[in-house]
Amino acid sequence: MLNVKQDHFLSLIVPAYKQEKIIVKNLRRLIKELDLIRYDYEIIVVIDGETDNSLEKLKESTLKKVKIVSYKNNRGKSYAVRLGMSKAQGDYIMFVDAGMEIDPNGISMLLEHMEWYEADIIVGSKRHPASKVNYNWQRKMLSFGYYYVVRFLFGVKVKDTQAGIKIFKKEVLEKVLPRLIEKRFAGDLEILVVAKLMGFKRVFEAPIKLNYDFTDLSSAATLGSIYGIFIDTLAIFYRSKILGYYKKSHLRMVEPDDLKIINLK
Repeated sequence: MLNVKQDHFLSLIVPAYKQEKIIVKNLRRLIKELDLIRYDYEIIVVIDGETDNSLEKLKESTLKKVKIVSYKNNRGKSYAVRLGMSKAQGDYIMFVDAGMEIDPNGISMLLEHMEWYEADIIVGSKRHPASKVNYNWQRKMLSFGYYYVVRFLFGVKVKDTQAGIKIFKKEVLEKVLPRLIEKRFAGDLEILVVAKLMGFKRVFEAPIKLNYDFTDLSSAATLGSIYGIFIDTLAIFYRSKILGYYKKSHLRMVEPDDLKIINLK
């Protein structure tokens, strides 16, 4: 039977890179959805490289409950997510991609799954039976194949490790974050692999609504991302199964010297 629901505080991490045209609009959309949940919250936007006017757009906005974490040089999405997580105050810590390809209306769904299953981690999944996705067949095949690679290499049974929305209990990240090293492509997988090694077994998938046009599979950017995920996945396997790297806490994360933290009032 489901336990009596408790009040929680949610920290939502939003990694952003070259998002100046849409960052304020998308954050307003997120805030509209978060205002409907039963918990108080904070949004931590991590500007992963000051390469455009995203920081200025945010500082000029009238957004509330938003903390900006910013630095000059691009370091990769996985690094940005980890840095944001390290600044989070919530006992539930979530991240979602800034581009809003994943419908933020699903945030409440993930939170309900978190409580219903008394979960350690809830993973938004394109391959959940109830998910609604605009997703071409080439990408579906890649996702399907990657699932079997991940399951074979790590025993992780999550069917979609790469969708850009997940939620964690704070105590999970307290043990996992000091062991992480990925900066770019496979940070989602690394978190799940290390959480499994740390004994966190209550990991469940939740449906999402994804609207993204994956039409140009031949583009250099797309092929580069596929190659990057493959190489980073092998690196995680090497550290996990051969070096035993993740068995120890390393505290390797170094914050940028030019780190800025700005609280919007």
